[in-house]
Amino acid sequence: MTFARRTLCLSLGAVALMPLASWAQEWPAKQPIRIVVPFPAGGTSDVLARLISLKMTEKLGQNVVVENRAGSAGNVGADLVAKSPADGYTFVLMDVGNLTISPSLYKLPFDVIKDFVPVAMVGYSPHLLVVSTKVPANNIAELVKYAKANPGKLNFAAAAGMGSATHLAGVQFARRNGIQWNYVPYKGGSQAMTDLVGGHMDVTFNGMVATYPHVKAGKLKLLAVSSAKRFSELPDTPAVSETVPNFLTGSWQGLLAPAGTPTAIVNAVQAEVQRITALPDVKEKLQTLGLEPSKMTSAEFAAWIKAELPEMAQVVREEKITLE
Repeated sequence: MTFARRTLCLSLGAVALMPLASWAQEWPAKQPIRIVVPFPAGGTSDVLARLISLKMTEKLGQNVVVENRAGSAGNVGADLVAKSPADGYTFVLMDVGNLTISPSLYKLPFDVIKDFVPVAMVGYSPHLLVVSTKVPANNIAELVKYAKANPGKLNFAAAAGMGSATHLAGVQFARRNGIQWNYVPYKGGSQAMTDLVGGHMDVTFNGMVATYPHVKAGKLKLLAVSSAKRFSELPDTPAVSETVPNFLTGSWQGLLAPAGTPTAIVNAVQAEVQRITALPDVKEKLQTLGLEPSKMTSAEFAAWIKAELPEMAQVVREEKITLE
């Protein structure tokens, strides 16, 4: 290549890169910024997204809106974001546990690793094992005894759909205790909670954020938490692992963007999420909801997803979980 041609190519490359670099520095230059929640309003992801969107709007001076796109255990909304422009104006906030389970159960129109860039792990909250007030059980032993005496009678609300983290929690619990119940899929936790409170469903594992208010109101009975040990906010509530060794599930809430979103924007949003979750009023709110903020970097979040994918695939195989 001649010097003149090489100089021209380098110049054209620099011109091509200039708009992206300049644009990234100006972000956010337009509005709105959209946070897609792939579940109905009222669930854990929705509550967190609306809290974050409010604080981001205040800080950035740009509208940050929440858009609910429910369906297929969160895959409908995730696919929407995967196919959105990688311009820093579209994100998805969801239970990323669902995202790591889906490849083992669904034929997905997107690739979890290739089509997303992890931005921020917002936090973790355990699932709560709760039953309707109509179910004659006040602890795990009584629930297992009743379920064994009435095989197939109890209806388990799969709060985020079949193949979701809450569904797998119910499957693992049932298999390891030798019980049988029916799985009823929902598009989100809020609808499942409504039916559970109304006595139309009997039992579920669901995120603490969306579930605990009903427990405090006396509308549901709390039997256990799914964290590795007793949860600090509920010290008198036993962990499932006390009777089912090594039982651990929960709601890991994460924010992701389409692959190719500029690193500068990813870092800026990650820092903003960290700032928001450290605010005194937000920390108090999250503590009340039972969610522990995460300090993961974007890179650590990406590594977490890569590690979880084979682990969830192994659970699906060992527990012989299907969507049939």
